[in-house]
Amino acid sequence: MKPKENNFAYIDGANLYRGIESLGWSLDYRRFRVWLKDKYRIERAYLFLGLIPRNKNLYTELQDAGYTIVFKETVYDGEGKVKGNCDADLVLKVVCDTYENHFDQAVVVSSDGDYAGLVSFLKSREKLFAILSPYNEKCSILLKRTGAKIVFLGNFRDRLSVKEKAPDEDRTS
Repeated sequence: MKPKENNFAYIDGANLYRGIESLGWSLDYRRFRVWLKDKYRIERAYLFLGLIPRNKNLYTELQDAGYTIVFKETVYDGEGKVKGNCDADLVLKVVCDTYENHFDQAVVVSSDGDYAGLVSFLKSREKLFAILSPYNEKCSILLKRTGAKIVFLGNFRDRLSVKEKAPDEDRTS
């Protein structure tokens, strides 16, 4: 009998959200979590997000769907836009987990070229399963140059998108 794999996903939440949004659809995070488990045998999915108190209900839903949320304190720029860059936190978590041998293979969910060094690090230790890119055409050339397997989430829209409820489907209208 084959031993159970212990694979982890490291998800740049802002990059995932913006990438899918740019493709014109909405991600069903619950379906995405199940898909990660079924397709990549992900036991733990870390979702890195900027902490915005008004989104507490969303955070509860994400935790209920099986994500381990790692929050980054947010600040506001000069125009009042929220900033909560999680890149360094994600990289540090992956490197610590790699050295502590917490997982077998990692999936990195982002299209951001800032993760190219991390991807090369994981590849050199034979710990990279794949990169899942939320953007199709806009996936960074730096990630592409690593030679890592890149899966474009747009190709799975039918499986991963929020399904519109048909009128009176649940007899509440």
